[in-house]
Amino acid sequence: MPATSKAQQKAAGAALAAKRGDQPKSKLRGASKQMEESMTEKQLEEFASIARKKLPAKKG
Repeated sequence: MPATSKAQQKAAGAALAAKRGDQPKSKLRGASKQMEESMTEKQLEEFASIARKKLPAKKG
């Protein structure tokens, strides 16, 4: 299931970076912190992989 907004995609990208060890988990806040704890790396990849041009800024 891909992200439905740019904000959701950005949070998934941050969570994915933390899960892979590229970014410290202590820097995560809000949705990205919850995503990192509750989703697998594969799920986060799917969320973060969609092209940003097609997404609205926030989910309406």
